[in-house]
Amino acid sequence: MQLTKKLAVAAAVAVGLATAGVWTASAASNTTAADDTQPSLVEDYAYPGAAQILAQYNVTLVSGDGHIIFADCSTPPVENVSVMQVRSTENVGTNGLVCFKVLSPTGHLELRIPAVYEIRGDGRTSGAGHKVKAEVTTDAGQHSTVDVNPSGSTQVGIGANPNNAPTTLLQLTAAP
Repeated sequence: MQLTKKLAVAAAVAVGLATAGVWTASAASNTTAADDTQPSLVEDYAYPGAAQILAQYNVTLVSGDGHIIFADCSTPPVENVSVMQVRSTENVGTNGLVCFKVLSPTGHLELRIPAVYEIRGDGRTSGAGHKVKAEVTTDAGQHSTVDVNPSGSTQVGIGANPNNAPTTLLQLTAAP
């Protein structure tokens, strides 16, 4: 009887191993070359929908952390905070107006909007709005960073002085 139990256990183990072998072989045969390459777990911060925004609004969105997003300029204010407005003399956005929504106290967006002359903060009353820095550059490569008035307008490029060179908006950064 002891021998019968040992044979039964050995048979069960053999069936289990054979079944596992079939499953392993089956899984291996279903593997394709695409399965061999795993998607990257590193975030590249590429802006989702950037190609469509470029085609429709002529605005290049490069990358960001998701806390400053392209927005509809008619977005209504919530607690006296609405959208940042960027004005350009070029054919961008709607009649030269492009808007962004700041979703948290900190945020980062790299973009390209040519011929920007004014950036209006998202606050609609004094003391409201996010603290944002804007990085701009001229065609000659002169970079500068300006503090955007959280509840008013900040002039850049030809908006600050008609003799200034046109500026391209490169970056928006929100920080508390």
